Amino acid sequence: MVKTITQKVVFKNTTPEQLYELYMDARKHTLVTGAPATISKKEGSAFTAHGKYISGKNFRLTPGKMIVQSWRGQNWTKDELDSVFSLQFEKQGKNAVLHMTHSNVPANHAEGIKKGWNQHYWKPWASFLAGKKIKRVTM
Repeated sequence: MVKTITQKVVFKNTTPEQLYELYMDARKHTLVTGAPATISKKEGSAFTAHGKYISGKNFRLTPGKMIVQSWRGQNWTKDELDSVFSLQFEKQGKNAVLHMTHSNVPANHAEGIKKGWNQHYWKPWASFLAGKKIKRVTM
């Protein structure tokens, strides 16, 4: 059985372009998450995050607007298909809104992944964008 995770996060005093860059720039991705990432801004290219714990490919990239990727965890079994991860960004006054959909997530991994997005991405992003120290959570 598979699950779909959806999250909506408002980031204060930032732009969709800044959020896009936090995810798609390997140096910034690594800095903010505290774990090594390799990522390219080219559709069709492979990426890794969290020291290769996460891997996938970029399907669709629209700078400042949308990211769509295949995505899988290193601990997934061979019969568990890759999930589809998408981020959409929108401007809302002085803020930016992130809409995340992570579909085809194996049910036995869904709760941990849902928490992981908040702990390893959205909370550190908010701290970084506010100029605050990032609190690290180990995987």
